[in-house]
Amino acid sequence: MAAALRLGAAFFLLLPLRAAEPSVEPAASAASPAAPPEIRGTARAQTRSGPAPVTDVAKLCVCDLLVAQCDVNCCCDPDCSAADFSLFTTCSVPIVTGDSHLCSQKAAIYSLDVEADPPERIFKLIDQVNPSVFCIHATNYKQALSFSSPEMPTSENFDQLLKQFGSASFSAEPDSWNMNTDAQNPSDANETYRYEYGVPIQTVDAFLRLPSPVVSSWCSDANPAGFLVNQATKCTRSVSVEKCGNIQAVSMLFYINSSILAVPKSSQMVTITVQSIVVQSLNRMRTLLNGSDVLRLPLILDELCINIVLGVSYHITYTDAGEIIEAAASFVLGAINKEVLSIQQSFEISFTQVNTKPVPLSGNPGYVVGLPVRAGFRPQGSGITQNTNKYSQLTILQSTSNQDCLAAQGTRTPILFGYNMISGCKLRITADMKCQPLTQTLLDILKGQSFPEYVASFGNSQAQDVLDWVPITHLHTSEQSSCQIPVSLEIEVKWTKYGSLVNPQARIVNVTATITTTTAKQLPSGRERTIPIISSVVFTDISSPAEPGYKAWPTINAKLPFDFFFPFV
Repeated sequence: MAAALRLGAAFFLLLPLRAAEPSVEPAASAASPAAPPEIRGTARAQTRSGPAPVTDVAKLCVCDLLVAQCDVNCCCDPDCSAADFSLFTTCSVPIVTGDSHLCSQKAAIYSLDVEADPPERIFKLIDQVNPSVFCIHATNYKQALSFSSPEMPTSENFDQLLKQFGSASFSAEPDSWNMNTDAQNPSDANETYRYEYGVPIQTVDAFLRLPSPVVSSWCSDANPAGFLVNQATKCTRSVSVEKCGNIQAVSMLFYINSSILAVPKSSQMVTITVQSIVVQSLNRMRTLLNGSDVLRLPLILDELCINIVLGVSYHITYTDAGEIIEAAASFVLGAINKEVLSIQQSFEISFTQVNTKPVPLSGNPGYVVGLPVRAGFRPQGSGITQNTNKYSQLTILQSTSNQDCLAAQGTRTPILFGYNMISGCKLRITADMKCQPLTQTLLDILKGQSFPEYVASFGNSQAQDVLDWVPITHLHTSEQSSCQIPVSLEIEVKWTKYGSLVNPQARIVNVTATITTTTAKQLPSGRERTIPIISSVVFTDISSPAEPGYKAWPTINAKLPFDFFFPFV
């Protein structure tokens, strides 16, 4: 009993520093206390086993206060007998657990069976799962869960402590790590690994590097490439002709020599293949090489260093299960002379799901002026269907040199965001032309074979987000007559600036397509008539001007008692 009291006192006294119950037993390790740093770094990546509490919760009783006596309603008191339990009305401590920081731990459950005659105590030992996302799943540091007393220097351990703590800085890592890679954590035995969004892409040695500027414009090779995170970076690299062969970051081998793991923590590897090689001359002329299977390393030739890596573009193919199945790299190689002290390198990575084609975007998120407006159809009960050619999604009639509408039928030009356009042609009408076929022919000329139903509000609107697409409103302007033929199509795109004033994004809020018709009078036999057919697109900015906002002055809403001014009023 006294030991239990001392244990509980130590727990509450040390809680402000670190939880002392339960502590972590040092795991068996194959590495010696003087293990080199590279072995420790490798051991960090290994799967850690969960911390093993030194306190058995089945023997822990925080309500046991009386020595050699039964405490009332203390169901975990070992001094209580079955006769004592039959007199209990409830369990003052129904559950006893160890450290609440652990994700999974043993818990002792105490309850009373009041329906039994006499009432009995029920004891259960279960595995309790911590619902908090901030919990300890595995440990690799023996001092992580407890406060440990510092080792006192003696004549025997003085040299060892001096070697460990005598420098200006030292590591708080333990001297031994769990190097048993064959032993698998039971909790991870049935776990299926997969890449998730933003997770660094692992390679055999570390992770796939995508150099980028950190503090300054100089390249840092410590930037990992995240899964499904499209990135494009530019940074500056210090080079010289004399040392170009010794700089790893300007060699093709630096970017393809390490294989990618198909899924995290797996033995299946994906080799990075060279997709294309473009050579850039000193005057910035680029040439695509026919053979991309030859590894071109930096080489000093006539006071020039050739085959310097100026740009790398990775393309990763993955499955819907989060597995990488293919990786390719495209290189841009160049040359430098002795006058060059630094070069600018560009890096890019993109992802494509297998058996799918990438959807071209026109901005991220807002539209970019000059890029085509994205449009598509919505089949019943599904998302938006788009043409794979982004320049054929929303188009208008393209003018030709001879201005003949029948000859220009099928010739279209894409509608580019922010560009007002007008085009047209001329149609010769003869007396033998029928009204209905003529009307359908003119509609095909104006609207094309497949005029879309929806327009993306943003340049990166996803096809599955139907609410992010704007329906096209169709209007008709006609006269009252027996034969009406369309002569013009006017498309008005209303857009607004969305977001912050620092970086506003263009967003389409309304699209209207207006068909104007005219009366086709019957011509006498042998006579012809020429009518103009016009298509136009107008972009209208309906953004409201930015206005400064001020908070309203505070008002005092105080009510005085009715006799406040008594007896004066």
